[in-house]
Amino acid sequence: MKVSIITSCYNREATIGQAIESVLSQSYPDIEYIVVDGASKDNSLRIINSYRKNIAKIISEPDKGMYEAINKGIKAATGEIIGLLHSDDFFLSDHIISDIVSVFKSTKANLVYGNGLYVDAAQTDKVIRDWISGNYRRWKVRLGWLPLHPTVYVRRNVIEQCGLYDETYKIAADSDFLVRCLYETNLHVEYLDKYIVKMRMGGLSTSTNKKIQMWKEDIRMYRKHGFMGVPEKLMKMGWKVPQYIDARFRKRFPNG
Repeated sequence: MKVSIITSCYNREATIGQAIESVLSQSYPDIEYIVVDGASKDNSLRIINSYRKNIAKIISEPDKGMYEAINKGIKAATGEIIGLLHSDDFFLSDHIISDIVSVFKSTKANLVYGNGLYVDAAQTDKVIRDWISGNYRRWKVRLGWLPLHPTVYVRRNVIEQCGLYDETYKIAADSDFLVRCLYETNLHVEYLDKYIVKMRMGGLSTSTNKKIQMWKEDIRMYRKHGFMGVPEKLMKMGWKVPQYIDARFRKRFPNG
């Protein structure tokens, strides 16, 4: 079972190497790794090319944003399973993909997701948000719940059924994709109760100056799917509160 992992990158010379190495260190033997660089102006492409022998496909050309880059990667992918690892992120262990594939094989799932940690950009051992996704229920999506997007792995036919990422969004295309998969489509979904990734705070959806844009896009996204908009957005924000509480508890009681 081939797994295609896609990393989109633009001007991430400080972190892209760690992202690449966390994919290349995976114990699972059948990984197709695709890196899509948006014609970075720093040293990102040079760093990417230094791993060229171990990367299946490198695409480097201007794009209109992360979601266009991800869509390019999906179109180039040949794996049965497709997942993402952003250029600021890295896997928590070298057997993550093996664990994910085991769930697909044992359950015949269409979509598998897990947990993740948002960490300080400079101190990646410092946890800011502890995202325990919890079990999937369709009604929870109606109340603003969604799994952590970079932990989501899907079969190729899911993307064929649900469609690519909507490039009219700059931030909310991942939420839009998940609502299509988890609310509008009857998929076999499985929850892997393990930490999949560490994500550095400061990405598109975590920068303070992007909060207003994210608010507007989320409301537009929910209304597109026939929801009211503002109530679902507020409930979506409410699901995040325990993540910060859990992270603070983890800091105070690391062995608790």
